[in-house]
Amino acid sequence: MKYNVIVVGGGHAGIEAALASARMGQETLLITGNLTKIGSLPCNPSIGGPAKGVVVREIDALGGEMGRNTDKTYIQMRMLNLSKGPAVRALRAQIDKVKYPEEIQNTMKMQPHLTLLEGLVDSLDVDDARVGGITMEDGTKIEADAVVLTTGTYMQSKVLVGQESNFAGPQGERPSMGLSDSIRQLGFKTYRLKTGTPPRLHKDSIDYSKASIQSGDVDVRHFSFESNAPFIAAEDQAHCWLIHTTADTHDVINANLDQSSMYSGVAEGVGPRYCPSIEDKIVRFSDKPRHQVFLEPESLFMDTIYVQGMSTSMPEDIQEQMIRSLPGLEHAEFIKYAYAIEYDAIDPTQLSHSLETKLIKRLFTAGQVNGTSGYEEAAGQGLMAGINAALAVEGKDPLILGRDEAYIGVMIDDLVTKGTEEPYRLLTSRSEFRLLLRHDNADTRLLEKGYEVGLVSHERFQQFIAKQARIEQELLHLQSTRVFNTKETNAYLIDVDSTALNTNVAAYDLLKRPELNYYHIKELLGEPVDVNEDVASQIEVQIKYQGYIDKSLVQSDRLKKLEHLMIPDSINYDAIHNLATEAREKLKKITPRTIGQAMRISGINPSDISTLMVHLRGRT
Repeated sequence: MKYNVIVVGGGHAGIEAALASARMGQETLLITGNLTKIGSLPCNPSIGGPAKGVVVREIDALGGEMGRNTDKTYIQMRMLNLSKGPAVRALRAQIDKVKYPEEIQNTMKMQPHLTLLEGLVDSLDVDDARVGGITMEDGTKIEADAVVLTTGTYMQSKVLVGQESNFAGPQGERPSMGLSDSIRQLGFKTYRLKTGTPPRLHKDSIDYSKASIQSGDVDVRHFSFESNAPFIAAEDQAHCWLIHTTADTHDVINANLDQSSMYSGVAEGVGPRYCPSIEDKIVRFSDKPRHQVFLEPESLFMDTIYVQGMSTSMPEDIQEQMIRSLPGLEHAEFIKYAYAIEYDAIDPTQLSHSLETKLIKRLFTAGQVNGTSGYEEAAGQGLMAGINAALAVEGKDPLILGRDEAYIGVMIDDLVTKGTEEPYRLLTSRSEFRLLLRHDNADTRLLEKGYEVGLVSHERFQQFIAKQARIEQELLHLQSTRVFNTKETNAYLIDVDSTALNTNVAAYDLLKRPELNYYHIKELLGEPVDVNEDVASQIEVQIKYQGYIDKSLVQSDRLKKLEHLMIPDSINYDAIHNLATEAREKLKKITPRTIGQAMRISGINPSDISTLMVHLRGRT
């Protein structure tokens, strides 16, 4: 048997990698330990949020699947940070844990050029530093032109509860025991990481009167730019609830820290800084009298409530004391206890920006195996790895996204340039161009790239071109249309908490007022609103934040100039005089492609960059 591309793992990275490869016409095989678990959500029942929600939009703009599937299976949809600037607004959905995997599995089963196989991969087959396929646990060999590893948290994974640890996957499945050794034998550096999940409680055992309700949005929201899924009315969406930890909660945790896997020495792996266990929060933020806890329904077909914010590896009896110290949970019934899981991950500095490994050609890795956390981060990497595996098979150059083009580009650059010592999580603060990387303009940034690699249809691309033309047309219209200083105009402005005009003004300039939106201007002009919310949002943001956007674009242009200063593969860093020892070691390890990337390596100083550039000029 031989395939163009083999994808190992059926999580969110594997799904996007396999679908991208198959949709680009490559005969693709996805191998996973349990076909019924493809697309499962072993941790939180949500997709999106700050930075992460923008990634889902980016995946959709490139032709990926996560946004479309989320729109089909959500039970609550909310736009976060609406009162703040557009750089931090992000969509977040509560997902139905039953429907999401069902829908994604149906999509994959119907996808041409994609074959699904149940089983565990034992090792990689490599010849002359190039991958040639895989060997299954039963000894079956399958050849491939490229392989994408998306093994998630399954490589030599251990489930930890209190003082107990057992080799198992996140939902009790068999872990992958042989693949880690195979990878290390090929020369890859691996390390142990840890993540965790909170308890699940029976929904009818909770007193919701002691919690604050968190409802979905009234306005129509979708992740996919081409979604045709019906929007659920706010009153029909599922509710979440907010409570807080108490002094009793903190006392229980502090009194039993020695029983936590994390603090007793049982855990070897490093946990996520930005999604810590509750015991880690209590220790690290001992000055905080309480912490937020969200009660989130997992499905309309299940009775489980996910206790967001109470991830722990405490023994089960201590978990019961902790949970029952929370308001409304005094009589909570456990359906599933919390646990931590640790696993092998690959040092991501061993990857290029295409997510192809530097040691083995045509071998790509994506997702939590690269040291990240989160469904969205995994899916974004999986999409890029699948695209680039297919392009490699076709003999074409890889698709690489810049830091000014996508949060996906920020994430991959952070991983391959800086590495990570803990599960990496995307944050808006990681991007120096976050005003350019917005929720509303993901298609403007990326849809053409998706079209060029064959993941976006011609019809969808033409609709995008028409949309961009409509935005430009409306911007020109607002620039050329005057709002007159009349009694009626000023009465309307005062009524919407704005100030009266002193003179006639262009509609474009009037929209720069922070208290006014696009719909106010159209009403003032007496014109119908004949654009959708995405178009209206882009018009408004481009006008209101024009100065800031222009500054970001200047900064982006400077970065691009540095990214065009290539560092040849043949460079000998040992031959560069006056280069600091630490800089020389870091440059040899990371092997940056460009001066821009070299500047972002931790431990590289401006003087090192100057020395490197002098050396490069001397070679030309």
